[in-house]
Amino acid sequence: MRERLRRHSTSVLLLACAAFFCALAGAADLPDPETYGARLEAGDVAKAREWLDAGVPVDYVADRIGTGLMIGAWLGDVDLMRLYLERGAEVDKANNVGERALMHAAWRGNLAAVELLLAAGAQVNAPPMRWSALHYAAFAGHRDIVARLLERGADIDARSTNGSTPLMMAVYEGHEAMVQDLLARGADRSLANDRGDGALEWAFKFRRLGIARAVAEAPQFAAAASRPAADWGAPVRSVPAPVPPSAAPSPEARDEALARIEELERMRATLASRGMTDAVRKMDRRLALLREALLPTPEPTSENHRTQLTELDELARIRDALAARGLTQAAAKMDRRIAALRARRARADMDVPAGALLEISASRAAPDDQSTRLVIDPSAPPP
Repeated sequence: MRERLRRHSTSVLLLACAAFFCALAGAADLPDPETYGARLEAGDVAKAREWLDAGVPVDYVADRIGTGLMIGAWLGDVDLMRLYLERGAEVDKANNVGERALMHAAWRGNLAAVELLLAAGAQVNAPPMRWSALHYAAFAGHRDIVARLLERGADIDARSTNGSTPLMMAVYEGHEAMVQDLLARGADRSLANDRGDGALEWAFKFRRLGIARAVAEAPQFAAAASRPAADWGAPVRSVPAPVPPSAAPSPEARDEALARIEELERMRATLASRGMTDAVRKMDRRLALLREALLPTPEPTSENHRTQLTELDELARIRDALAARGLTQAAAKMDRRIAALRARRARADMDVPAGALLEISASRAAPDDQSTRLVIDPSAPPP
């Protein structure tokens, strides 16, 4: 009996050691996150299956988007998604910024991917005060996905990390039809975020009067419309922040990026030789992003200059609307306001000496035909 127990214990120990060394061998064969992401983003399902068969964890995280399931959701590649789901991928796993596969599919407008994830048991709602798939779909303007998520019980008034709702995100991006959809389904138009801004405030900030009328009662809209435009602040669009010079890649990082580009170019050549045109196009986009990251970033235009250009455009539109309605006196006042703003812009852009006056001439019949000249007072003291 003791001999049998000894042999059994020895067998268990040998099996445990074998499993341990196999795990070590599998870990040593893990692809680097960049290569893993590049192959999956190129739609290489066969390579993904090969990696999984070799022991790569099903929820292994790539360099950019996340797990293989997340990459499939981002691409709308249901074959890739099915592979990872069949192998036991965690459907609600989050990446390093808290995004889940359902959020990726919603953001990209991939309805088939959304349906597959919902069928696999993906959670429709996020925890309180977190971004949700409904936020992402509303922000991107995907009405079909918003409708599907709401049918599955998505919280129409879910609050993001800063308290914003899906309705506010649709207003922010100017998706008027989406705003109407959400209101028809009962979205609360009175909610505001942590800064006190709500749907109405954002509608006026971005000069979207049609949306403003939709999200406000008539008295509320009238009161808001009577306030000066400056009260709403300058609109800030959702654009990537410029990279400061200090963030330029170091020589070592640049060499590493160039080596990665060479590797991806080899992969692209292989894909092209196999006639995988869709995968080649995806690889071309990835290569373009890597090459763009190596280019110097141009100096951004001053924020004040951009704000003045936006204000001029808005005033010109208002002036045209007044003139079209026959409100000549109001149009004339708007002409003077436009001329004054242009004068401020011109003065800011010129090196004006002491005693100089900027003279702007315009015809009331054609207010856009303006001339500018610098008049120097000869009696003024030299600078």
